[in-house]
Amino acid sequence: MASGLKIHPLGRSDIPLVTAWARAENFAPGAGDVAIYRHTDRQGLWVGRLGQEPVGCIAGVRYNAAYGFLGLFLVKPEHRGRGYGLQLWRHALEHLADLACIGLEAAPERVDDYAGWGFEPATTTTRWQLISDGRAGGDTAPVLHGPARLLQGAAVPAPAVQAYDAQREPSPRPHFLADWLTHPAGTVLALVDGSGQCRGFGRIRPCLLRGGEGWRIGPLLADSPGLARQLLTGLIRRHPGVVLIDAPAGNPHAATLLEDLGFRPLSRTLRMYRGSAPAVPLTDVYGLACLELG
Repeated sequence: MASGLKIHPLGRSDIPLVTAWARAENFAPGAGDVAIYRHTDRQGLWVGRLGQEPVGCIAGVRYNAAYGFLGLFLVKPEHRGRGYGLQLWRHALEHLADLACIGLEAAPERVDDYAGWGFEPATTTTRWQLISDGRAGGDTAPVLHGPARLLQGAAVPAPAVQAYDAQREPSPRPHFLADWLTHPAGTVLALVDGSGQCRGFGRIRPCLLRGGEGWRIGPLLADSPGLARQLLTGLIRRHPGVVLIDAPAGNPHAATLLEDLGFRPLSRTLRMYRGSAPAVPLTDVYGLACLELG
């Protein structure tokens, strides 16, 4: 067991450093992501230090009294193999120990490790990539499916989107989602019908790639593939460059839609849960908000 590691809550001044680490690991962090993670659960993000030197980090965020998520788990390469990661891991698990369910996204090489801690596989998540020209198939306005109106930015009705998301995610996440959808970086779109009900919504935000910059789409939720296409084309339009989206295999329509729009699979992770796995199906989820917090 390593000695000398002190684990502290992630402070505001740590955010640029942790973001740079995530970029170097090819996590493709979005603009403002780590600050939103911290605001969601200020007791649920930590940095491990040797003296004054930060060497690793982890998130163990509590969404509510029943559900939490582990992510943003890394140790600087030169400090690996000394037990610091294990100390961070145990610290985060202790923070979430009383919850009925804990989720995470596992890289293929880590699945057996997490299984040893009681995590069981649920569904594959595929990261898809598009090299976009910013046209999304052309400059003409997309055709709406049915009576839904496409709303953007401040016109998006937050209560309707919150209610829609709460019915399709493992846990209601009003604090996280409010920060996520009102962050100034990127674009938020929502489809709202004549009765004011949300039929789907999504966000695209700038992200930091290992070798440059790009865009990440997430979350992306919709009632049907046609509505998801409407949101995707609207989000991609006027955002040229590399576009990433993390789609769960639990949605049987996501892969076909993304392939049809020119996306190609880039990598895969495995969603795993410890405890009572959420019963909510993923059939309306076309893109996760992020791999770090689900």
